[in-house]
Amino acid sequence: MACASFVKLNAASSSWTGQKSSFGKRSPGSSTRRVSFSIRASSYSDELVQTAKLIASPGRGILAIDESNATCGKRLASIGLDNTETNRQAYRQLLLTTPGLGEYISGAILFEETLYQSTTDGRKFVDCLRDENIVPGIKVDKGLVPLPGSNNESWCQGLDGLASRSAEYYKQGARFAKWRTVVSIPCGPSALAVKEAAWGLARYAAISQDNGLVPIVEPEILLDGDHPIDRTLEVAENVWAEVFYYLAENNVVFEGILLKPSMVTPGAEHKEKASPDTIAKYTLTMLKRRVPPAVPGIMFLSGGQSEVQATLNLNAMNQSPNPWHVSFSYARALQNTVLKTWQGRPENVEAAQKSLLVRAKANSLAQLGRYSAEGESEEAKKGMFVKGYTY
Repeated sequence: MACASFVKLNAASSSWTGQKSSFGKRSPGSSTRRVSFSIRASSYSDELVQTAKLIASPGRGILAIDESNATCGKRLASIGLDNTETNRQAYRQLLLTTPGLGEYISGAILFEETLYQSTTDGRKFVDCLRDENIVPGIKVDKGLVPLPGSNNESWCQGLDGLASRSAEYYKQGARFAKWRTVVSIPCGPSALAVKEAAWGLARYAAISQDNGLVPIVEPEILLDGDHPIDRTLEVAENVWAEVFYYLAENNVVFEGILLKPSMVTPGAEHKEKASPDTIAKYTLTMLKRRVPPAVPGIMFLSGGQSEVQATLNLNAMNQSPNPWHVSFSYARALQNTVLKTWQGRPENVEAAQKSLLVRAKANSLAQLGRYSAEGESEEAKKGMFVKGYTY
């Protein structure tokens, strides 16, 4: 990475990663221990920090609409629509042109197709977002593939050509990036899979920052399995320890990243379900043990929960101050009711947009710790777990 500027961090904010260093050894006769070291940053450092802070602004979170064309097709099929570019564009136009969305949404993660699309009247989608003070983001990974030598686990591909793609995305208007990899508890997880996930995320993060994009770091702990919540906590702590070790090894500026973790919950097949207060307690315990306060924002994925469950859990985590902005980066937990309201009919667009605002406002209140589930519809309470894909 370019060494155009430097961010000073002291030992207290970095030594916990396990990084070995000769810095800070007490010299003979010295009575004080002053430690600092430099982490290289790109020429975009100041901009990265500003972008991350804007996304992590009070009462706002991220709308994730970065589904691949295949996944978007499954969502369209649920309301009887064919998976065509015209239908995908129509649905994303509905979402991205919702009046007043920027009051609750600070960033939108787009698929590559959407980043380059425009509305039917010729306005670029990125300009629609900017008009609402919403930061455009872009999914940059190339999906999961089998990891050789592992216990039937996966790794995320997409590092090849990432620098040049990221530079082009920046030119198109994107200012942050997203890379999703997964860890499976029923598969172990193996040490190989955890290390591969952490290293891949760190390389992606370094490349993104070098090209002006704030990286969202997302090692998703899949919900699959019948394990208790304590097992999820154990695995999550292990994964995030590895992730931050390799982020430091790759000179990633912590002030210029965002995290997208799973909430710490029992496995989807576990007989005992956890309350929002329990999930909040376990999740915040994990974060406080593993995530330095230099990180601006924790933007949770909804993890296959119902719209109401995801919002209740987020609300529970914001009942007392946190070292970071604790918010949301939801896909289905913001879109489920929207899709069912729209049904692909032009006359339903306004009603669908209003339903999006209802869900966005609910999560905005949850980010502020002020949400109540009173008056929520039965549809919003329905779960959405899909085995192997909890996004």
